[in-house]
This record gives sequence, structure tokens and C-alpha cells, in this order.
Amino acid sequence: MTSQAIKNATKFLKQYTPCDISDGLVKHGLKNGGFFPNLKQYSFNPTTKNSIAGPAYTVLYAPSEDPRPAVKGGYIDTVPEGSVVVIGVTKELQTRYAPYVTVNNALYGGLMSTRAKYLQANGTVVFGRIRDVNEHRDLEYPVLAYGLGTTASQGTVKVVGINVPLEINIGNDDKYEVIKPQDLIIADENGVVRIPDDVDLDSLFDYAPKRVKADQLVSEDIKAGKLAVPSQKEHRSKI
Repeated sequence: MTSQAIKNATKFLKQYTPCDISDGLVKHGLKNGGFFPNLKQYSFNPTTKNSIAGPAYTVLYAPSEDPRPAVKGGYIDTVPEGSVVVIGVTKELQTRYAPYVTVNNALYGGLMSTRAKYLQANGTVVFGRIRDVNEHRDLEYPVLAYGLGTTASQGTVKVVGINVPLEINIGNDDKYEVIKPQDLIIADENGVVRIPDDVDLDSLFDYAPKRVKADQLVSEDIKAGKLAVPSQKEHRSKI
């Protein structure tokens, strides 16, 4: 996708919720709706109801003893404007059960959000722990993560890749889903959804508003005392 196409897609996605986009992805053959489980939203921007959306700027952490060298200069000073920072860990640090990673050190803190916000990133998703939760909230900068911690990551893990694919354990018989650099991400308090690059965006973006409108009509019917199932069949069949 061109940079302008990514901007247009991000603008479109911000009008909808991850639930809306998941409905569309299911319609387009993705049974899990692009959903990544177990993440919680710890901070958000209260001045807007918009979802977090943008292309993924991926960051990979590995154990400190990993033979790969640490990325010089880190990653935070090169966060692209309009991106969603997505942080993951290597497979050996992941587990399908809570807390979903074996490293208890926080991978992300308040200073990182301070810099990401200055660079006009749209939010951060951490498949691991974060710390300084009140700093993220004071910044009104959106952050989602598996959980909280108090200790920084130095000496335990290191950044070994930027803009590399992230393999994320989604908990079903050690099944992994891959988030690639520039994959479109949408997130809110309901969770995180990734739009795979093989999905027809024009078709998805055509379907989403129609599905939202249909569900609004269903809601109006239910509030008027009509049965839910017949109303769903009536309005969704017209999409």
C-alpha cells in the first residue's frame, strides 16, 4: 500500500470499532475476525471515541542471551507518525496461559509513551507487561498490554528487530498468528484486530458501514419490541 492509501485506510478505520471490523473480516473468510486475545486497554484518549488505528510498527524483544545483537539506538526515536507501535517477544518467551509471557519485566514504560505521543503515533500494543500506567493515562496516550509490572526490561530482554514479523501465540494448541510491519491495526477497549494483507480492503470497507447500519436497525427493532432473530435475518440479508 502507498503511504496515502495507508492514511486513507487509517482515517476510515477510526470511524469504526474492532468489533465492526471483525464482523467484516468474518464475512471475508477470517473465522477469528482478526482478533488477538488477552490484551487489556490501560489508557486511552477520553476526548475522542475513535478507535486506535494505523499501520503496525513492530518491535521484537528476545532474551538477553539471544545471539542476535541488540538494535543500536533502540526503536522509540524512529516511530513513524500515524503508526501503532506493536511490541512482541520471541516464541520461547510466550505461553498460551496467563500471564501469556514468561518474562515479568515490563517491556514498555511512560517515557516510551511520551516520545511516541510526541512523534504522533496513534497508540501502542504490547504483547507483554507495561509499567508507569498513570503516566500513560496522564498523557492520554492509548496503550494496551497483557498486564502490569514494575521492573524495567534491561538485562532480561533486548530489542533484536524493528519492522520484522511478530509471531503471537493466540492460545489454541500453540497456534500463532503473525503481525507483519505495516499490517493495519485497529483497537479499543474491546481488543485488538489485525487486517491481514490478503484481505480485499475495498470490499471490507464497503461491507463495514452496511453491517453497522443493519445492526442499528436491528437494535431499533428490538427496542420497539420485535424479536431479535427475525430482525437480524431481515436486515443482514440485505447487505
